[in-house]
Amino acid sequence: MDAMAIISIFVLAVFVGFEVVSKVSSTLHTPLMSGANAIHGVILVGAIIVADHSKTNLELGLSLAAIVLATINMVGGFVVTDRMLEMFKPKKNDSSKGGE
Repeated sequence: MDAMAIISIFVLAVFVGFEVVSKVSSTLHTPLMSGANAIHGVILVGAIIVADHSKTNLELGLSLAAIVLATINMVGGFVVTDRMLEMFKPKKNDSSKGGE
């Protein structure tokens, strides 16, 4: 692959990822977060493939930046999803606090 093709794939992955994630409305954000995390995983795989095919230091640097940002985005999504799901779990009765 030549440099222009790799950079084009990188730019398209950034735009597609941004468009897909930004189209999720705020009311559906929590229920659809798992699906968004799967999309982030696809973006991460795309960035890894681009890093594998990079020939110059610029291509490698951009693809490594994409890998780092996609990883942070994906892990952050799982953390937010976990926190939101904790809100829906029933609270345990804690009698050690001297409750009524």
